[in-house]
Amino acid sequence: MSHAHHHGGGSSAAVLDSSLTRLGLVGSPNSGKSTLFNALTGLRVKTGNYPGVTVSRAEGVMVAEDGTRVVLEDLPGTYSLDPISPDEQVVADLLALDPADADHPQALLLVADATTLRRGLTMVAHALAVELPATLVLTFGDELALRGGSVDVTRLSRALGIPVLAATAGDARQREAVRAHLATDPAGWAVPPVAPPTDPAGIAAWIDSVLEAARYAVPRPDGRTRRIDDVLLHPVWGTLVFLVTMFAFFQVIFTVAAPLQALVEELFGWLGERAAALIPIEWLGRFVAEALIGGVGGVVVFLPQILLLFLMISLLESTGYMTRAAFLMDRVMSRFGLEGRSFVALLSSLACAVPGIMATRSLPSARDRLATMMAAPSMTCSARLPVYVLLISLLVPSEVRWGPVGLQGLVMFALYLGGATASMLTAAFWSRVVGRRQAAMPFYMEMPPYRLPKARTVVTSMWASAEGFLRKVTSIILVTTALLWVLLNVPVRSEEEMAGAGVAMDDPAAVAQYTIDHSAAAAVGKAVEPAFEPLGFDWRIDVGVLASLAAREVFVATLGQMAAAEDPEDPGDALASWTVTDDAGVERPLFTPDVVAALLVFFMLALQCMSTLAVMRRETGTWRWPLLAFGYYFTLAWLAAFAVRHVVLALT
Repeated sequence: MSHAHHHGGGSSAAVLDSSLTRLGLVGSPNSGKSTLFNALTGLRVKTGNYPGVTVSRAEGVMVAEDGTRVVLEDLPGTYSLDPISPDEQVVADLLALDPADADHPQALLLVADATTLRRGLTMVAHALAVELPATLVLTFGDELALRGGSVDVTRLSRALGIPVLAATAGDARQREAVRAHLATDPAGWAVPPVAPPTDPAGIAAWIDSVLEAARYAVPRPDGRTRRIDDVLLHPVWGTLVFLVTMFAFFQVIFTVAAPLQALVEELFGWLGERAAALIPIEWLGRFVAEALIGGVGGVVVFLPQILLLFLMISLLESTGYMTRAAFLMDRVMSRFGLEGRSFVALLSSLACAVPGIMATRSLPSARDRLATMMAAPSMTCSARLPVYVLLISLLVPSEVRWGPVGLQGLVMFALYLGGATASMLTAAFWSRVVGRRQAAMPFYMEMPPYRLPKARTVVTSMWASAEGFLRKVTSIILVTTALLWVLLNVPVRSEEEMAGAGVAMDDPAAVAQYTIDHSAAAAVGKAVEPAFEPLGFDWRIDVGVLASLAAREVFVATLGQMAAAEDPEDPGDALASWTVTDDAGVERPLFTPDVVAALLVFFMLALQCMSTLAVMRRETGTWRWPLLAFGYYFTLAWLAAFAVRHVVLALT
């Protein structure tokens, strides 16, 4: 029924079908534009209850009842067509194209929130000045009525000189009316006889006359929203609520997800054993059991935690709390030389730094964009979650609690806090390096009323994010673990050589241990050992760290693979029992508290993600910034890990 097509803001990309009518979907941030787009096309463009989510263009095909197909293009939210940021520039550039250009829309579908119609009409005035056929869709009509406001849609249509339709989310009848209208030939839609003025004074007078003609009654302020905001936007109480919310969430991650994780772990353990038993070719059986099931399964077991993380992000977005968090943080951000819009980009990085870096397009200042891009990689993304959960379980026993508070959740909370602090300090550092700040740009932040999240929206958002994680597991991580398995098993050692080295050939764990210790991967790990030795890492950890450059989760897959080769029954047990011989010839456990603490801090800061570097290169147009970022974070991670290790050694 629908087709998707996404592309970055600036380029003119191949269109879906040049013979179809193209409509540009234009609206202010948070006006319900992407929700309408999803409802009409059946696509799943991420909709958040805060601005700055749609930072690139998304196209979809709407199919009407009579089979008419129309291309809808969801453009970034904009308050006007006087662009102050790259995402607003996308809209202005598209509408300024030659009408003969295949990318140029034949008509505009404007979206405005009925509860904030005065502000929405500024964007409508700018869009009508383009002199294309247009239709206006009013959203949140139910909320307008609930708060005692009203508007005469027929009179508004007459005042604007274009068709006006109402579309409330969840109202199928209104949605079908919009769909039927969009299937008509836009040439028949009205072009306003007189384009509205575009100077501020002229627009203000025009808006007054339009609202008067439409008999617009301003809705009363949402009392419930105001009462909640008195607490949540308070500098002290608001910050406390924010910290308590995050703290409670990390407690939940360990208590709720742990039993589910154990089930997934058992399933993969059983699958590995069955594969090894059923595949007659010995090396192939081991490859399937260790590389595919052991490596990939080692990462998939963290799916419950990933789902919980995205559930929380989705709930905070759709209730309207994220906007408050951004507003609250505007004050904090200004101390680090940034503004609230940067917080939205950094918040997006909690899921993944890639959309976070792309969200910097909504920042007006080039200096703020670069500083925010450099800061985004240290926000704790979902890829770090599997690494954290694995290492925290090696450091802190799950039964250690202070009343209802689990120490594992506390350590996780501290890591997220540490990542956010590093992000702020990085932003402050780079904003000074990049240069002086330009004059402050206007920073609008729509404060939507609190809304009960729709179950379908939350589940869709969770699934889309989990799908991204699973896609990564079945592509980058699968390829890397397969390659690693080969490196961990070549060169092939003969039975005579192993027996000569004193390996008990009837002990599979001893054979696996000898093979790994004398493999190509071990040679690479031992070659870089001098660089990581001061952090307490041995060559096995080094192999994991190097492999994690492709994607952080590969660290977990690598250790899982080595452990599964030694003990397919319980890889976690094998990891905990790894030992290393120190300079004095004394054998001690590898994962001592100082080593695990150093590893956690290293992963908190190091930029181990090729996708992040690639998107940074695309957004800045040069390799200079990604390489600077990589070097900066590696140095920071190494120094911080070294310091933390020695503090822990002194304490223990």
